Amino acid sequence: MNDREFDERNRKMIAEMGDDRALHELANKFVAHSARREYSYHFRWLGRPIIQYPQDIVAMQELIWSVQPDAIVETGIARGGSLIFYASMLHLLDNGGIVVGVDVDIREHNRVAIERHPMARHIRMIEGSSVAPEVVAKVKAAIEGRKRVLVVLDSMHTHAHVLDELKLYSPMVTKDSYLVVFDTCIESLPEDLFPDRKWHHGDNPWTAVHEFMRTSKRFEIDRAIPDKLQITVAPDGYLKCIED
Repeated sequence: MNDREFDERNRKMIAEMGDDRALHELANKFVAHSARREYSYHFRWLGRPIIQYPQDIVAMQELIWSVQPDAIVETGIARGGSLIFYASMLHLLDNGGIVVGVDVDIREHNRVAIERHPMARHIRMIEGSSVAPEVVAKVKAAIEGRKRVLVVLDSMHTHAHVLDELKLYSPMVTKDSYLVVFDTCIESLPEDLFPDRKWHHGDNPWTAVHEFMRTSKRFEIDRAIPDKLQITVAPDGYLKCIED
């Protein structure tokens, strides 16, 4: 089996997985049950907590290697593992790329740990609300002149906030790159998993994505990615930019 045949067989099997309702239900059950054990909190990337499911980490690695971005923007820094992960990928690409991280509250101990990390030279951090005009202006200035930009949204998970982020950050994404919206899985998780949160069924990243997609012509939902992963926090959250 040559590479073309191998890839074609994989595409066929992934499509079949996407239609496999029993497999999909099992995957959803795993996400729901594992979330009760804070599964995503147990992994690190080069020493920093990444707070992602391993399957989505692998998917992002594939996207970054395929797109070859010279700028990645991420809203929501938390403990910095994702910033370090993206920075390490850009380091491997060796294209002078930068990661711009935005968070409303960058805790001092997290900032220090990120700034002391060997990958820090690829990272710029901006503190403030991701939807504040002055913050968006700083992000735009940081990525000015970059040829291939990938954006990841992973901050406040309410419908209104994510929809605002989608409108503000989607123009930064370049053609054939991606706008990734994490935690769209909230729509299908049991509501008792987040009783003290501002988001819930009908008000979360998934609903924001689908409202955004009703008016967006630049993006399409790449369903092949969650079909392949099955276990993912971003069903319908991998948006491919198909127009300039």
